[in-house]
Amino acid sequence: MSASHPDRYVAALTGASGCEYGLRLVEELLAGGAAVDLIVSKAGLLILEEEAGLRLGGDQRGALRRALEARRRVDADALERLACYGADELTAPAASGSSRRRAMVVCPCSMGTLARIASGASGNLIERAADCMLKERRPLIVVPRETPLGVIHLENMLRLARAGAVVLPAMPAFYTKPEKISHLVDFVVGKILDSLNIDNNLYQRWKQH
Repeated sequence: MSASHPDRYVAALTGASGCEYGLRLVEELLAGGAAVDLIVSKAGLLILEEEAGLRLGGDQRGALRRALEARRRVDADALERLACYGADELTAPAASGSSRRRAMVVCPCSMGTLARIASGASGNLIERAADCMLKERRPLIVVPRETPLGVIHLENMLRLARAGAVVLPAMPAFYTKPEKISHLVDFVVGKILDSLNIDNNLYQRWKQH
């Protein structure tokens, strides 16, 4: 990618537990020089408040930028490549297949969002952007975080996989002997980046010395 025309990805945070996965993914994409359209559902905003302690209030865009800046994993220049959208903003660029976003990751992906994407519903920006990825044959990765999985969940995942999406559950490995929660998060984010064909060293690969 070039500095003037960076690859642009879509990242969506929904109402499933595990918003740290999504935040770390956004940070890694920005740190690698990409641009990111970040879409957060209404339920996702509640999860950010509950799990990450973010009080977003009315200025959601500004608060998300300030929150990422406060984590000090990306610099101010990288944050200039971040665009934030609410799930009701159906006029955003990602709502059109002509926007040519390189890929989309729904992380974490609630079972409700997964079901609506699998059925082709486009009731909000997240679902419409995912539909665009599938119809344009571009990479779509969904990161469900739910257990146990019911038959309906499994059938919806199979339907998405057959449509061309990658179903990548948030299942951290333990052969790396993680010592911190951040190590578990980085393993999953590293696997997402692998599926996007983005080089990373977020986790120790099997038998790698």
